[in-house]
Amino acid sequence: MSRKSRALPPSPFRRFSSSPEVIRLVVMMYVRFPLSLRNVEDLLFQRGIDICHETVRMWWNRFGPMFAGDVRRQRVNRMRGFRHWGWHLDEMYVKLNGEVVYLWRAVDHEGEVLESYVTRTRDKKAALTFMNKALKRHGSPAAITTDGLRSYGAAMNELSCRDRQEVGRWANSRVENSHLPFRRRERAMLRFRQMKTLQKFASVHANIHNHFSLERHLIDRQTYRERRPAALAEWQLLES
Repeated sequence: MSRKSRALPPSPFRRFSSSPEVIRLVVMMYVRFPLSLRNVEDLLFQRGIDICHETVRMWWNRFGPMFAGDVRRQRVNRMRGFRHWGWHLDEMYVKLNGEVVYLWRAVDHEGEVLESYVTRTRDKKAALTFMNKALKRHGSPAAITTDGLRSYGAAMNELSCRDRQEVGRWANSRVENSHLPFRRRERAMLRFRQMKTLQKFASVHANIHNHFSLERHLIDRQTYRERRPAALAEWQLLES
């Protein structure tokens, strides 16, 4: 008696007339680079692809989280068994219609963003929720570097990991520098208007930026030329 083959899941691109390659290109251009919706539309038109800027918006909203989830899962699977790494935690303010909210971010010792979480407050409860989310997904690091915000200490006391906290004036420069790509993207989008949109875009941007962050300032040109097409090839295989 022959074993029945398992049915493959339906393609997420099946109801779209555009090819998956075009959709991946559009999402990568809009999320990775500081371009507006109309900038992407114009650049694609020069390549013979005629789509509306609202199509760009719809595609990143629909496919961006899906692509980012694939990238995140691959990295988590590779790094979960690695324990000798350090985290850097920091929060940055973002304005939503004149109201200040806080984007909490965890960055590893290589500068790649692990977790992004948006809250309206900057207290112990927000820090605890953020850290619980990061620890559950990525495991426990050997050291956690923070600034002097007391909410981190209170949250770490609750999680019984205060002995791993490191606080220093210049010790958190790595996470401070990691804010810059997001700030450039924020300006290109003329800021955000809803917390839901900010949370979605921050998570998508972090994972796609990680995928194409090849540490070009730390490697020679030949190594960079080998890594760049490899990253693009992996991107083309997402959800294929």
